[in-house]
Amino acid sequence: MNNYYLGCDVSKGYCDFIFMNQQKEVVEKNFQLDDNHNGHERLLKLLNNFVTKHNPGRIYIALESTGGYENNWIKTFKKIKETLPIEVTRVNPAGVCFSSKAELNRNVTDKTSAKTIAEYQINHSEKINYNQSEDMFSLKKYWKTLSMMKKQKAQLLNQLHSVLYNSNPEILIYCRNAVPGWVMKVIERYPTAKKLSAATVKSLRKIPHIDEKKAETLILRARTSVASLNDEVTEALVKQLVDRIYELEKIIEEQEKYLERAYKSEAGVELLTSFKGIGLYSAIGLLIRIDGVERFSSVKHISSYFGVHPVYKLSGDGKWGIKMSKKGNAEVRYLLYNIARTAVVHNPIIKEFYKSLRQRGMPKMAALGAVMHKVLRIVYGMLKNNQKFNPEYRKKNNQSVENNKVKPDLSRRYQKLSSEAPISRRQNKKRKEQLISQSQLYRESAG
Repeated sequence: MNNYYLGCDVSKGYCDFIFMNQQKEVVEKNFQLDDNHNGHERLLKLLNNFVTKHNPGRIYIALESTGGYENNWIKTFKKIKETLPIEVTRVNPAGVCFSSKAELNRNVTDKTSAKTIAEYQINHSEKINYNQSEDMFSLKKYWKTLSMMKKQKAQLLNQLHSVLYNSNPEILIYCRNAVPGWVMKVIERYPTAKKLSAATVKSLRKIPHIDEKKAETLILRARTSVASLNDEVTEALVKQLVDRIYELEKIIEEQEKYLERAYKSEAGVELLTSFKGIGLYSAIGLLIRIDGVERFSSVKHISSYFGVHPVYKLSGDGKWGIKMSKKGNAEVRYLLYNIARTAVVHNPIIKEFYKSLRQRGMPKMAALGAVMHKVLRIVYGMLKNNQKFNPEYRKKNNQSVENNKVKPDLSRRYQKLSSEAPISRRQNKKRKEQLISQSQLYRESAG
């Protein structure tokens, strides 16, 4: 029995389908169905008719991840999986896109996209997992909403900062890194420098973290302020911004507590929090975004997927260097960055690793990037082996790596390196360095 492939290009409100066989021949031309009850019922009938007509071994179905538009279709496929020989999965749009470019496809339409998805299944069947769990999708939505609200809060804080620059610029002295809670209380009660200049020391001291000296300084600076906006509209705007920020902070705190309560006892969370530097919230975020470590065949795979692997970059003026790729999901890199900042202070192994990088002359941010990469590798190891973080194991592993001698380059086993080829000046220099290092290696091996 032959296997068949159903490519599904999902759009908002409808989906385009195409059936292909193993030889990439179109078995059923493109057809389009709406994402409603009638459309899903029609799809079920078409699949039943296809199975009756062709008697397939399996029908492999793939839909691109489109932020949720594909969920209703996947739910329908999951239901009929019990009665029909089908397998369904989500595929990465980036993989489908590059596969299409490799096929030299020029025009992109819903019809051609459905065909490209089906061809991608045939070309890269070994890379596709048809047993993906759907447990994490609701969590991903929850996490995405939480991240969106944090971004909104950051935008509101930026707007508040901009308004304060004109209504009370002197108070921004206390807001260089962030807006402290006591500053928020001050501007909530006294939204402009004009209002603050009329305040009393006694009233300001009622606000937490404000002593008599600070209260006097605030009033004095307000009275000599260069503020250009002191009208009622500005006062109302500042108060509205403060109220909105408080509201978002409360919702964000409630959602974070819900996540921590609901997933605190998860096995993966317990594993990750055994590493000093990974807190409960960060552990949950990593698990949500990794979405099953079995998806990644190696530590290099997960590093490149989240864009923390190093890449070589060369600019037109000849400047070059090794930099972080920064491809893939940015939220994971943000989590890893915060974990790295904590780990270099509280985790002895990471602290030592970071210190060695800095001593070798690596800039601070580049060293933190290397720490991010190392942390992700440790996370992968803990999840893959289902083991908590063990500092002694890490030390033993590092020692074994140091003891392993560098092996000669076997790619040149049929012809020795030489400068007599028509190579570039840079390649010639590189070969000379390799010859020197290899001769030293052979002398050490002989000795």
